[in-house]
Amino acid sequence: MKRFCQSFLTLFASFLIVQFSKAQTLPTVLSTQFKKDTFNIQKFGAVADGITLNTKSINDAITACNKNGGGVVLITGGYWLTGPIVLQSNVNLHINRDAVLQFSSDFNQYPLVDGNWEGLPAVRNQSPISANNAENIAITGSGIVDGNGDAWRAVKKEKLNETQWKNKIASGGLLSDDKKTWYPSAKSFKGFQTKEPGVLKDGKTKKDFEDIKDFLRPNLVVLTNCKRVLLDGITFQNSPAWCLHPLMCEDLIVRNVYAKNPWYAQNGDGIDIESCKNFILENSTFDVGDDGICIKSGRDAEGRKRGKPTENGIIRKNIVYHAHGGFVIGSEMSGGAKNLYVSNCTFIGTDVGLRFKTARGRGGIVENIFVKNINMKDIVGEAILFDMYYMAKDPVPLAGEIRETPKVELFPVTEATPQFKNFFVKNIVCDGAEKAILIRGLPEMSIKNISLEHLVIKAKKGIDCQDAENITIKDLRLVLSETNPVINIRNSNKILFDKLMFNEGAELLVNVIGEKTDHIKLKNVDLSKAKNKVKADLGAKESSVVIE
Repeated sequence: MKRFCQSFLTLFASFLIVQFSKAQTLPTVLSTQFKKDTFNIQKFGAVADGITLNTKSINDAITACNKNGGGVVLITGGYWLTGPIVLQSNVNLHINRDAVLQFSSDFNQYPLVDGNWEGLPAVRNQSPISANNAENIAITGSGIVDGNGDAWRAVKKEKLNETQWKNKIASGGLLSDDKKTWYPSAKSFKGFQTKEPGVLKDGKTKKDFEDIKDFLRPNLVVLTNCKRVLLDGITFQNSPAWCLHPLMCEDLIVRNVYAKNPWYAQNGDGIDIESCKNFILENSTFDVGDDGICIKSGRDAEGRKRGKPTENGIIRKNIVYHAHGGFVIGSEMSGGAKNLYVSNCTFIGTDVGLRFKTARGRGGIVENIFVKNINMKDIVGEAILFDMYYMAKDPVPLAGEIRETPKVELFPVTEATPQFKNFFVKNIVCDGAEKAILIRGLPEMSIKNISLEHLVIKAKKGIDCQDAENITIKDLRLVLSETNPVINIRNSNKILFDKLMFNEGAELLVNVIGEKTDHIKLKNVDLSKAKNKVKADLGAKESSVVIE
């Protein structure tokens, strides 16, 4: 039986490699096309003085362009103050290099609308830029779109320096009772004290949320149920919440954009591609306060009811600086995610590099994810993370913050049980991380079928594998500052390490824990570098580890 299982591991590893090599047919994404007719917003009364509110002028130009069969709405050089803008079909909103499209800090300019927040139907303030059920739309150019997000966001004292904190207090708003958090207004503060603020259920309507209106921060750009969408060249910055949010769109191209938010911007994601089909995200840069590039598909029962996975996507040649994660899937992935191809990206200073997160209650299947040629530097937490215990907190605790390890309990498998399977990751270099790899599944639903190949990772700690099955790690070089152990495995089965390199003089190579741990194989490993080879505890057996 032991020989059969070890042979199975070898065959399974070969299968994963073949599957990765076969994944060469990339999705086809339809592109936009516009008439050359140009509608200059100045001809509709817009004034670039930073004082005049140009909401009506810009929207009038968009409407005229749409009625004419489409074309370009031109925002020329200047400082253009405005309220919410709504894109319409066949319109390319083009923002020149020397133009700033500045959205107002007056909350009254943004009415409450039915929308979506973190995968649930919810009331939000109208987004600065939005489109619904539009086709063939674009935002292009090389100018700046500024969402005035600092006016909307609460912020903790520990995230600002002394001068910034004093300036924030002087700007108005109010402080929490412990004087450690600043809120823009009383309505914003009340929203933070409200359970499920803005969520549309139990017969609630927009009117029921007027008393917490300021808390319901809009995403900067929300495009819903749109087809053939292009975002190209623009700097999108200072968003009240998420920066770019394409929702249930098809044939989406995002390229050459720069999403920029302060590092302390709560919910300040770069781009959240949610329940979209056929898309390309390329040659873009993200430096934000939350996840950089994020894939979502709805939350819990509502996401499963929607039933629209994010699928057939190409993510390539992007750079992510500060962010909670470089490339992220989840945690709202209840509609699933599949057939995603990530390549040639760079993550510098992100909290986590490759971050795949979910939790009980989400449901949904994330599968067929192909990642290659990723470079990372100065990752604060894990270089590669699969985690089914997402706790809705920043991935790296703040100074003095104490977090308990998740309690491991066995739950029944239901439609609300999430699944991660069929991930193929190769050619990864990481210069600096707290931990190289964390794979943490659920006792009732292991993370399955993961192939990690050709990796070089310099980190403080090595590999932590919990409740996982059919994991192959091939050609991995670890440079660690802590080697007790190099590998920690808990209640996992059919794990193969082939050609593992690690520090000379490592204290312990493999620590196995739990009675479910079995069929662990090490192949092509120089055991002389480890002072101790295998340690077993809490029901695990040293014989569960086979070394060739």
